[in-house]
Amino acid sequence: MAERRPVKPSDLVGMAAAAGQEARVVAARRRMAQIRLTDEQRRILTDELAQEFAVGRLDEAELHRRVDLLNSAVTHGDLEPVLAGLPVSSLYAPPARKSGRWRWAAFAGAVWLAVPFVLAGLLLLVFGREIAAAVFGVPAVVWVAYAYRWASKPRRESGS
Repeated sequence: MAERRPVKPSDLVGMAAAAGQEARVVAARRRMAQIRLTDEQRRILTDELAQEFAVGRLDEAELHRRVDLLNSAVTHGDLEPVLAGLPVSSLYAPPARKSGRWRWAAFAGAVWLAVPFVLAGLLLLVFGREIAAAVFGVPAVVWVAYAYRWASKPRRESGS
């Protein structure tokens, strides 16, 4: 009798995420089923089939059969036998989320936090308290410069 291992919450989260992505892919395929294929989409799918052949998921005869089916397909609905049993095509994969906007929102927050300190530093500078002005103003300016550098840094792509 096989021993059952306990289900971990992380396993459940992973299964839920996979099911959600699969549902999005199925919905995308359903939405596009009646849309005609373009030459560019055929080229993309041909390249993906060649890549699947290169990694060993398809043998040569299967590759040729699927490419022939791809070339005779008219709509996205005709691609079901071409893509059966293969990972999700880039045509149907959900778009990557853009996460750069929150960095600029954080930068705006950093600027708003620094404004009173810069103003206090300028006020102290006007009244001849250079050391106190430097203590208040310089760190605030450095803070804003660092936040700008961080917000404008290009996002690192996760390797897949």
